[in-house]
Amino acid sequence: MSAATEAFREGAPCWADVMLADVEAGKRFYGGLLGWTFEDSGGEYGHYTHAFHDGKNVAALAPKPDGRFPTAWSIYFASPDAVATADRIRAAGGQIFMGPMPVGPFGTMLMAADPGGAAFGVWEAGSHRGFEKRGEPGSYGWAEVYTWDAPAVDPFYEAVFGFTTHDVSEEAGIEFAVWTPAGTPGTPENAVAGRAVMDERFPREMPAHFLAYFVVEDCDAVVREALRLHGRVRREPQDTPYGRFAVLADDQGADFAVIDVAHPGPG
Repeated sequence: MSAATEAFREGAPCWADVMLADVEAGKRFYGGLLGWTFEDSGGEYGHYTHAFHDGKNVAALAPKPDGRFPTAWSIYFASPDAVATADRIRAAGGQIFMGPMPVGPFGTMLMAADPGGAAFGVWEAGSHRGFEKRGEPGSYGWAEVYTWDAPAVDPFYEAVFGFTTHDVSEEAGIEFAVWTPAGTPGTPENAVAGRAVMDERFPREMPAHFLAYFVVEDCDAVVREALRLHGRVRREPQDTPYGRFAVLADDQGADFAVIDVAHPGPG
């Protein structure tokens, strides 16, 4: 079944968008870097701008309403019932700071924060199901949360989405876990997201956050192009058993990662 028609399982990352002060600049950056084209949804929906790769909807750029909003990528998890998910978020110690609210015929959204402070979204699909393409060059590939408080965060996502947490720190070489849907084996192909613990390599003032990964054909070439487009390199390209990746920031400061999954390395 294609990504365009597949119903996203509850808890699966199903959408990603970035909030920017200058959407036109964002279009130039991501269009040049990832080959995206764009379509503005119009004033009724706040000029929310959908991004496409090969004609498939892969992400969106959203204008910041004001300077209080962070310049950042958001990950949305699929839910069949956003209101029920909101209730579980509150009961598990999370915080709802927007919604649940209907977005025309497209679906229902909410924005929340886990007990460690990382913000994420929940999407109950209407006419907009989510990613029409993923796991291929030019589209979303993976997400992980960076937290200071794994003992609070793992039980939260288990309670909200039914995830099972699998510690893979030994294989990863850092304190790291992956989450799989309930009832599925704890193997990489079943993992829906990862959880990393921030340590002394991170400034203590850095807040917990999600990091979105986009698949590319050549990690090093994309890093060079990001610099040409006035982006920044947060983490230089490195090999892993899952692909060569780098962490970047766009020209407005939103962090994201790129990964070439076709050429895994030794890690």
